[in-house]
Amino acid sequence: MTERPYVVGNWKMNGTRAMLSEARAIDRSSQRLMKVEVALAPPFTLIHAVHKEAAQLAIGAQDCHTDEDGARTGDISAAMVADAGAKFVILGHSERREGHGETDALVRKKAEAALAAGLRLIICCGESEQVRDAGAAEDFVTTQLRGSLPDSIEDAGANLSVAYEPIWAIGTGRTPTVSDIGAMHRAIRALLVERFGEDEGAAIRILYGGSVNPDNANELLAADEVGGALVGGASLAAESFLGIVVAAAEVADKA
Repeated sequence: MTERPYVVGNWKMNGTRAMLSEARAIDRSSQRLMKVEVALAPPFTLIHAVHKEAAQLAIGAQDCHTDEDGARTGDISAAMVADAGAKFVILGHSERREGHGETDALVRKKAEAALAAGLRLIICCGESEQVRDAGAAEDFVTTQLRGSLPDSIEDAGANLSVAYEPIWAIGTGRTPTVSDIGAMHRAIRALLVERFGEDEGAAIRILYGGSVNPDNANELLAADEVGGALVGGASLAAESFLGIVVAAAEVADKA
């Protein structure tokens, strides 16, 4: 990994103010692990509070709307999450694509809105078990990602990360083999170099997401072209999340 590994906790629809203690604990320990960039994406309701309580962490949002404002009851714009203290936004997560019918075109439009609001991007991609079993995983994922990326991103290496999340491994305890992860990340890397050029494409971090935990983090983070992790359930408790951060620091030491 040429850049600091990037470990992002996605709290999904979990968390009340009682969980601020976990954010503070993650913040304190992360300050001793400076070889890793650590971030949290709490629910919208906690973005401002976590931003205030965990000042050393990058805080992000789990989604945003394509419009800056307007008659969109229940929606949150990129400008609003930036105003609350968010520095990045996760877009195109499989749970949004499946549960809310989000298309590649919609993810791309959201990404353009987020960039306009000054937010960095984490764009997710991944295949179902059926696609994997059919032997079409790499073609599916690269096609999905190609359709989800904005046409141009200024300083893409700093403003874009991609998260590969095999849908069948999210929250199931199952994980692909290290060889499978490396092959997919290499395919994603090739697409990024094609889209953004050799230098920028090589600088974009590709995160792995899918049942990452302290027990398997060392092995997964050492896979080819893995630049960090997008962590779901294991990020809800400081102890388990920090175990993954420590593993990322150990992998960085060996790189």
